[in-house]
Amino acid sequence: MDVRAPVRRWKGSGKPQRTELYLRWSLYSMPLFLLPVIMLAVVSTAEQGGSPAAGRVALVIGLASTLLTLRAYRTSLDHYLKRPTDHLRWLAVTGAVAVAGSWAVLLLGPDRGDQDGPPFTVTVVVALLASAFGPVSVGLTVRQACRAGLGALLLVAPALLLAGINRPTTAGVLVGALIGMAFIGSSCRSFAWLQSVVWELDAAREAQARLAVAEERLRFSRDLHDVMGRNLTTIALKSELAVQLARRGRPEAADQMTEVQRIAQESQREVRDVVRGYRTADLHAEAIGARSVLRAADVACEIDLGAEADRLPLPVQSVLGWVIREATTNVLRHSEADHCTIRLRREDGRAVLELENDGVPAVPLPSQGSGTGLRGLRERLAAHDGELAVPATGPGRFRMIATVPI
Repeated sequence: MDVRAPVRRWKGSGKPQRTELYLRWSLYSMPLFLLPVIMLAVVSTAEQGGSPAAGRVALVIGLASTLLTLRAYRTSLDHYLKRPTDHLRWLAVTGAVAVAGSWAVLLLGPDRGDQDGPPFTVTVVVALLASAFGPVSVGLTVRQACRAGLGALLLVAPALLLAGINRPTTAGVLVGALIGMAFIGSSCRSFAWLQSVVWELDAAREAQARLAVAEERLRFSRDLHDVMGRNLTTIALKSELAVQLARRGRPEAADQMTEVQRIAQESQREVRDVVRGYRTADLHAEAIGARSVLRAADVACEIDLGAEADRLPLPVQSVLGWVIREATTNVLRHSEADHCTIRLRREDGRAVLELENDGVPAVPLPSQGSGTGLRGLRERLAAHDGELAVPATGPGRFRMIATVPI
């Protein structure tokens, strides 16, 4: 068994997965406080000369309630996050054990109704009810959870009276249990709500990226339609006219076909211009686009092109624009960066573009595609006698340096 597997899974997880893991174990830690309370109750019962059976029952009930509550927390949180689960069954079992355990502890505990305060077993009852109410507040709606909590208090109230506790003390115990349940329930539901917000933000970020791609496709199709729509319509009409003239033996048919040929050649040139404009990267435009996209993904982007950018030859600007475009894609797809830096400088007759970002996991994040982005950049740079280097950096960081002769 590889003991390092959990560590690798943690490092390979994204921020939403890590947040959910943290919040889940925060919820799981709540019922664990029930066991120390049970132990104190057992000691107190023994000191008061109570029945040893009460202590044993309290231990068994406390352990069973803790295990059931842990399971109920898991299924309730899954239900809150809209995942398939059988949370109602576990909530029912957990609640039934808490109520039945409260009856057993109270009836087997010492009778101190004629003294100043209630037996210490009352603390166990409050802890059982509050602990069981945590997953109930997550797995049910607020109204349903309130009804379930009040119902549990009403079911436990007769056991308090039968245990010899007077009515004012019983009312105080019920109010205290109600306050504890409200505190635990609001805390647990807040944790679940926070986790759902994290997943919604992650889904919104992915949807934003998909919309950006779809918007770019629409822009390209719109430009292509504007260029080709009119020309193709003209070609169709002139071709039809040439056919009619040819059938009538008119010499003008050749003139119309010559015009069709001219329009077709012009259309080819315009399509090439559209494709060339789409596939050619402008340095300044790519820098502005990178800043916009990264900021939309909540990544602080610092770009410093300096005064050298405008004096670079157009082919050099184009290939460096491609480097910025690919680097931006890598930041979004392969990291969880919070900050990204892009700097351009001139050094020994070469343009040097340096890009660096943080948020790189130790285990690469899963992504789609063949992963040929850097190889494609090296090929583009090689066509201009340029080079691409990825020097080693500190943990969690990625650095890429592109150099092109001026």
